[in-house]
Amino acid sequence: MKKFFEEFKTFALKGNVMSMAVGVIIGGAFQAIVSSLTNSFINPLIALITGGVEKDPETGALKYIGGYFEVNGVKFDYGAFLSAVINFIIMALILFLLVKGMNSLMGLGKKKKEEEKPAAPPEPTKEEVLLTEIRDLLKESKKD
Repeated sequence: MKKFFEEFKTFALKGNVMSMAVGVIIGGAFQAIVSSLTNSFINPLIALITGGVEKDPETGALKYIGGYFEVNGVKFDYGAFLSAVINFIIMALILFLLVKGMNSLMGLGKKKKEEEKPAAPPEPTKEEVLLTEIRDLLKESKKD
């Protein structure tokens, strides 16, 4: 149990918790914007394409009723499903771009590429070269 608390303390003090909290707050803020975009613009477009629009008999204005179909009195609302999928895709794209931007600002992308390259072996010293030559000469003399 002590080890568990030590690991948690290390995790919490590294800043990961703060980064995650900031991500949740930014994600919540973007979620409101994305939901507004989806509800105000994308849902009506889906309704126009799928026929989820009715004309109001009193005013003559188009009224959004969503995209759904009924089977034996059960309503299947595919318009809401499409809206949720589009919401998810937009949010995933925004968060991906945010993380990618933050990584490039912090230089994480460059460090990763540098770490992947294997380090070049150091040049042998004069002593190592001499010892290698002696070893090779000894091997040749044993063969003869």
